[in-house]
Amino acid sequence: MKKFRVAAIALTALIAIAVAGIASHFTPSFAQTYPSKPITMIVPFAAGGPTDALARVLADRMRQTLGETILVENVTGAGGTIGVTRAVKSAPDGYTLSIGHLGTHVINGAMYTLPFDLINDLDPVALVASNPMMIVSKNDVPAKNLKELIAWIKANDGKVTAGTAGVGSGAHFSGIFFEQLIGTHLQFVPYRGTGPALLDLVAGQIDIIVDQASNSLPQVQAGKIRAYAITDQKRLAAAPDVPTVAEAGLPELQIELWSGVWVPKGTPKDVVARLNSAIVEALADPAVKKRFAEVGLDVPPVAQQNPEALARHQQAEVKKWWPMIKAANVKGN
Repeated sequence: MKKFRVAAIALTALIAIAVAGIASHFTPSFAQTYPSKPITMIVPFAAGGPTDALARVLADRMRQTLGETILVENVTGAGGTIGVTRAVKSAPDGYTLSIGHLGTHVINGAMYTLPFDLINDLDPVALVASNPMMIVSKNDVPAKNLKELIAWIKANDGKVTAGTAGVGSGAHFSGIFFEQLIGTHLQFVPYRGTGPALLDLVAGQIDIIVDQASNSLPQVQAGKIRAYAITDQKRLAAAPDVPTVAEAGLPELQIELWSGVWVPKGTPKDVVARLNSAIVEALADPAVKKRFAEVGLDVPPVAQQNPEALARHQQAEVKKWWPMIKAANVKGN
């Protein structure tokens, strides 16, 4: 009887091993079954702003490749840190993406005491776009060019209101850089995104914004606000009448606000590769390129659209910006 039981147990074990072997042979990898449900892309700013607009164009095109909806979720506050924190603490399964830019994924590390490591607790997926900043004001500001604007700000030192998307946002650290270069002070007014800030600029509630060109350009073209300069070495094809900062007399104000996509640390490599492939395909789409060009967004070369290139770029920007921010002793909390 004992021999029979032992034989039965051995036979059961052999069958289990055989079944497992067959299952492993025929079961597809995670990447082949991914995605099997909607993906969430966390935008750390309010709806209607430049990062939100970029995310929605990208998410819509990625859906065609991945076969699943990508839901854009706006998680606002603290210059984007709340949204990034949400992404960091999400499961590393490819179903939560973090989209952000130089401010949220570099500058905030020097301004805020974060509950995570900005560089090591997220895995890079792809560099997606970049655009310069644009110095804009409400139409009631008397200055007609950048030199006149600087003179007006100096004459009203500490009184000129500048909209931002919070401490550490692109508009904030660009505004800090601007005031340092011209030797004066601005009164920063934080919003939950530069979308709401721009609405108040158009309404005349604040004076200026050093804003992403992609955000301000439609209002400039509509004549609702005034543009003074682009923080790039070349003029925007979509705004040929707006001079560069060098042409306008402040060549040191060179800022490129690049954007990228990350996932929580530990996301499977094959899933990261699948997401990267969907982004690369989206960025190659003529319709996406056209929409980006219309608001002054540049698509990086294909060779710079991989995870490794984003990691190198992010680390280089940390080395460039963190000493400057820390020297200015700007704190988010």
